[in-house]
Amino acid sequence: MFDSLSDRLNSVFKKLRGQGRLDEKSIQEGMRQVRLALLEADVNYKVVRDFTEKIRERAMGQDVLKSLTPGQQVIKIVNDELVELLGGDQEGLDLKTRPPVIIMLVGLQGSGKTTSTAKLALYLRRLNYSPYLVPADVYRPAAIDQLTRLGQELDMPVHPSQSHDNPVDICAQAIEVAHQKAHTAVLLDTAGRLHVDQKLMNELVMIKEKCSPHELLFVADAMTGQDAVNVAQKFNELLDVTGIILTKMEGDARGGAALSIKSVTNKPIKFIGTGEKLSDLELFHPDRVASRILGMGDIMTLIEKAQSDIGEDEAKDMQEKLQKAQFNLDDFRKQMRRLKKMGSIEGLLKMIPGMGKIKDKIKDLKVPEKEMVRLEAIINSMTPAERKNPKLFNASRKKRIAAGSGTTVQDVNQLLKNFEQMQKMMQKMVKQGGGGSAAPSMPGMPGMPSMPGLTGTGGGKSATKPKPKPRRKKVKRNKKKK
Repeated sequence: MFDSLSDRLNSVFKKLRGQGRLDEKSIQEGMRQVRLALLEADVNYKVVRDFTEKIRERAMGQDVLKSLTPGQQVIKIVNDELVELLGGDQEGLDLKTRPPVIIMLVGLQGSGKTTSTAKLALYLRRLNYSPYLVPADVYRPAAIDQLTRLGQELDMPVHPSQSHDNPVDICAQAIEVAHQKAHTAVLLDTAGRLHVDQKLMNELVMIKEKCSPHELLFVADAMTGQDAVNVAQKFNELLDVTGIILTKMEGDARGGAALSIKSVTNKPIKFIGTGEKLSDLELFHPDRVASRILGMGDIMTLIEKAQSDIGEDEAKDMQEKLQKAQFNLDDFRKQMRRLKKMGSIEGLLKMIPGMGKIKDKIKDLKVPEKEMVRLEAIINSMTPAERKNPKLFNASRKKRIAAGSGTTVQDVNQLLKNFEQMQKMMQKMVKQGGGGSAAPSMPGMPGMPSMPGLTGTGGGKSATKPKPKPRRKKVKRNKKKK
């Protein structure tokens, strides 16, 4: 989302780093470029004005101007102010109350409230809560059915709302049912509405008064930019929301909503939606987002993604397999599937510090994702015995696997060759005490040997083939007659 803004800011910082000493003129020019970058990112103009003025005042201090590295000092100031602009400290849900915790979601039509309700329910279940989903949108066709299907997908109870019921009564009855059935969290999915629709806005006020929600979250579509900020302000004035969920943060919007909404509403961003899957909901960390914007990566989120997908027992089991040299093609397939769950390779690499600055060089990494599908197809075409013992392979088996996976025998040979190289490298790492469990937990990352076929991963075909050298033309020479 912040790619364009990140590029602009990094170009400004590059000029500042290149100057041995900073003066008022160079700082003024740098702040002008920062101001233009933020305005192009659709950040509220008042927010931009206050933000750049704070940076200018701090950057003009004697500690910065007389520093040996004034350019880096300015970057640190920008990072500090950016964290403050995004909300300062991370704020999650206020769950310090007697159950059931009542959470009410409001917002415009199409902002992603129903999906966010299901995502939030999954998040709460991971915290050992028992969620009860309440579809209170009686106006949008199939809205009730949508949340009911999502509840079935998550294996969670859904209140049996009817389209002819009153939304206020639906919410009140659902809370009574939650008390009776000992559910510890109730999520109210209200209908989308425009802030100018007084009748529907009054309905939200009535639901709030009747149900007294502990959290009232405004769901904003990050793709709408400044419109999301203005609407959030109107909802906040009427309902006094407790926090904001920004959806569609994985899109290509300019990021103005994320940078403006906290300053305008004075309410924290609590969650961000980062994809279409129900697990794609993250706590909003201002410091991590600021780090991403400035091209410094986000290693903590990357670690959390890896840890959430691999249990402690599984990690120990994998370590034992490595130490005993028992890591087989079945385990390798599990690693590929785990990596795909974590997101795109391109997105994961951007979280590694320094990788954002060379993203132009890693554009071809979209290709290896297709390569992973092809490699998994080859492994799926093997028998369980073959996956556990690659020594069984002979010419006829390889031919069968190639035909079953829609590939060639050369592809099968290449996979087996790379896998053998990977096993040797892993065994070497274990013997040297290099932390056997680290290698399989993050397959396909730069420097890791656990993804044959990807550039820079310890062997295998490169994603981009080198150009063949041009052949020299043969020059015919006429033989002299004796």
